[in-house]
Amino acid sequence: MLVVGVDIIELDRIAKTVERFHQRFLDRIYTPQEQSYCRGRIPQLAGRFAAKEAVMKALGTGRHGLNWNEIEVVRPRGRAPTVQLHGRALSISQRLGVEGLTLSISHSRDSAVAFVVGERR
Repeated sequence: MLVVGVDIIELDRIAKTVERFHQRFLDRIYTPQEQSYCRGRIPQLAGRFAAKEAVMKALGTGRHGLNWNEIEVVRPRGRAPTVQLHGRALSISQRLGVEGLTLSISHSRDSAVAFVVGERR
């Protein structure tokens, strides 16, 4: 059985939030590694935000019960981005038997979208 999640976010919404709350927002949503990779670039931050939302939907939690930092988007050099789960996100995925989350992120001039597919044992 498959689990899926998708999310889309306007780049302007992320830009305004970063401008208003800056480091407080970044630390609440993104891991230090994600912040280092994104270097403040709004399309990359928005893509990761959408990816985290998509993972939450795939796990069936929505925004409730998880911290944003428990879902990490990792992009090894020269490879597609992947998802690493930590803490409660990892516990929930294990309890549900979800493994092998596959992530696709894309962005246009105005929006970022992420799609996640996982296999459930």
